[in-house]
Amino acid sequence: MTHDDSATVSSARPLSGARTLSPGLVWGFVGVLAFSFTLPFTRVAVATLDPLVVGAGRAVVAAILAGIVLLVTRTGLPPRRLWLRIVVVSAGVVVGFPFLTSFALQTSPASHGAVVIGLLPAATAAVAVLRGKERPSPLFWVASLAGAAAVIGFTLASSGGFGGVQVSDLLLLGAVVAAAVGYAEGGLLAREIGSWQVICWALLVASPVMLVLTVLSAATHPLAAPLDGWLAFAYVSVVSMFLGFFAWYRGLGIGPIASVSQMQLVQPVLTIAWAALLLGEPLTVLTVVGALAVIACAALAVRARVRRQ
Repeated sequence: MTHDDSATVSSARPLSGARTLSPGLVWGFVGVLAFSFTLPFTRVAVATLDPLVVGAGRAVVAAILAGIVLLVTRTGLPPRRLWLRIVVVSAGVVVGFPFLTSFALQTSPASHGAVVIGLLPAATAAVAVLRGKERPSPLFWVASLAGAAAVIGFTLASSGGFGGVQVSDLLLLGAVVAAAVGYAEGGLLAREIGSWQVICWALLVASPVMLVLTVLSAATHPLAAPLDGWLAFAYVSVVSMFLGFFAWYRGLGIGPIASVSQMQLVQPVLTIAWAALLLGEPLTVLTVVGALAVIACAALAVRARVRRQ
């Protein structure tokens, strides 16, 4: 593995409505498939482990793996001008998203959280427009906003309206904002330093804080969990926090970011299926209808034209 293995070159060609998926969309789907297990396994982990241990400890484990990869590949430090952007990525996907979802899933079912997180593609596309100078077509925005409206409608209907919105919903929405910024900025960085390098450096930047938080939490909460709890923690540490980003940032780096981000609209459907199979969570008609509406919007969005300036 070398620096150039995952560095991507920005293509001037827009995503068209071709029948074949672009490499960016394929890599993006691989990342989404890896991420789709995150919420169910996080819910399993926080059932017996402190959410702070799950949120911070997974980043510590992933940072150790990142350090090993960087040492083995003898990867040099990124240019000084990129470090602030790496900190932004770290704050969004290493700190913000894991912490907020860990605490939210103490009380929220994984299937409900999955559909709320369905807002993430539209949020990522909006950040990509602001940061990446991408210009999606009107059809793209119609499909993306329709998907966001379906998610909001599902959340309000399942929680009894605005008055029934729970703290967990607010935490999940905060996780959406954090991840959207981290995803868009990471996709741009992947074009400069490579996909796996982005997540490795982002993990190392946050590792001192995460290590302190993990130690403090472990000192006050016993690290006692059954095998399934530790296996779930292992998945969110190794796959969700580390390997999944190899594929995801490679897809975003190939881009366009706005289009590739819409692949995440299929994540709620996959997560709901895993929550039903692994956790026995019931599949309500409302959940299924909401998920199908969101994935239909994703199909339109990924086929819509996006051009770069």
